[in-house]
Amino acid sequence: MSPLLIILIVILFYVNKGKPFFTQKRPGKDGKLFQIIKFKTMRDLDPLIDLDVHSPKRITKAGEFIRKYSLDELLQLVNVFKGDMSVVGPRPLLIEYLPLYNEKQRKRHDLRPGITGWAQINGRNALSWNEKFKFDIWYVEHVSFFLDIMIIYRTVLKVYQKEGINQGEETIMPVWRGN
Repeated sequence: MSPLLIILIVILFYVNKGKPFFTQKRPGKDGKLFQIIKFKTMRDLDPLIDLDVHSPKRITKAGEFIRKYSLDELLQLVNVFKGDMSVVGPRPLLIEYLPLYNEKQRKRHDLRPGITGWAQINGRNALSWNEKFKFDIWYVEHVSFFLDIMIIYRTVLKVYQKEGINQGEETIMPVWRGN
């Protein structure tokens, strides 16, 4: 995958004015924080024109293509190799959501977060927050090697079919406000 990664880095270096990567602290297993790395698919926030940090209008043309094929997730393999993430598990969410979880939702941190997961193959960003949590908790309670193999296989199909990338035209995924 090295040639593909190098091509993406060069393109995004140019598109994003020298900043091809997006990094952010995220909670992992047991809520322990780690630095997630992804390809940068959105332009920097401009407070004069951007009313919503999650506006799809911030996605660059190159970022649109990269997201369409989920290439922005490839760099998270670095997080897998470091032991912060797994290939399959609940997606790592934002730090500010930690105090908003109820006891059941907090179970999603019983495992390492994943690049893909049960929620991703069952709707991805087209799901509501409640549906995402339901799928994440189901996975935590039923994790197995064969389930992981099935999730990886279905993830490849979803990426190929380009399903559930954005929730709609107006927003990528709304901010979660808690229960």
